[in-house]
Amino acid sequence: MDGDDVDMAAAETNESELDDMKKRLKEMEDEAAALLEMQSKVEKEMGSIQDPSASAAASQANREEVDSRSVFVGNVDYSCTPEEVQQHFQACGTINRVTIRSDKYGQPKGYAYVEFLEPEAVQEALLLNESELHGRQLKVTVKRTNLPGMKQFRARRPNPYMGFPPRGAPMPPYLFSPYGYGKVLRYRMPMRYSPYG
Repeated sequence: MDGDDVDMAAAETNESELDDMKKRLKEMEDEAAALLEMQSKVEKEMGSIQDPSASAAASQANREEVDSRSVFVGNVDYSCTPEEVQQHFQACGTINRVTIRSDKYGQPKGYAYVEFLEPEAVQEALLLNESELHGRQLKVTVKRTNLPGMKQFRARRPNPYMGFPPRGAPMPPYLFSPYGYGKVLRYRMPMRYSPYG
């Protein structure tokens, strides 16, 4: 009988351990399912962010739509404020935004962009071409959409003070001693600007 009691006690402990293992397995499965769900959410979010073709196409389409409702205003007076530009174009339609571009020092560049809520207002704004604001004749045109990767190349002028001669400039000839020995003489170009006047 004592052997039967031992076997029953061992069976009960085995069953309780088995139940504990089943509970832990169930908890682990639930946790794995929750992790998979979280991972799929993150992948969806990252996929929408990291998909460059879809996001680039969407942003390009959005840019084109905004640019179709905008005009470029050139020859804007430097002392002109966005509120004054808005007052000037108020009769054309509802204005969403006025942007006066400025350089890195905060000085206005002399042109602005006016974005309207409806595309029909652009045609009304084009009628204000060559109108005056602050005594200056404005140039109003449709805003163009920049194409990505199509940056206009602007050649830079060579700086004579940078140390490299400009392309196409003749190099000064090397003069050698007629006797074949001695120092190699090099022709020196005269200075353009003499510090002594």
